[in-house]
Amino acid sequence: MDQGRPDVSHYTYRVSWSPEDREFVATCAEFPSLSWLAPSQLKALRGIEGVLEDVLADLEAQGEELPLPFAERHYSGKFNLRVGESLHRALAAHAAEEGLSLNQYVVRRLTSAR
Repeated sequence: MDQGRPDVSHYTYRVSWSPEDREFVATCAEFPSLSWLAPSQLKALRGIEGVLEDVLADLEAQGEELPLPFAERHYSGKFNLRVGESLHRALAAHAAEEGLSLNQYVVRRLTSAR
């Protein structure tokens, strides 16, 4: 690994069974267009890591900026969300009924959906 290149093991992977392919498929959240099929979970993971190493090397050779893994990105903990007026009203009413601020209510609903 080059010093400026992120470690491929720090990226976000998912390996799941593909009934259509009858193999495991590995994907990388930071590079949604990439995937790798293999007969075992471990081989699928190793395959997508190998593809990602090649992609990062190509991007680097072309002078492109490399995406940081989600785990290495910094988040403020804030984001703006626009909703329709009726949804805003309904959320505010539910929050008030539960004795919570709108922010506390939405955070509680979001964390329960994980």
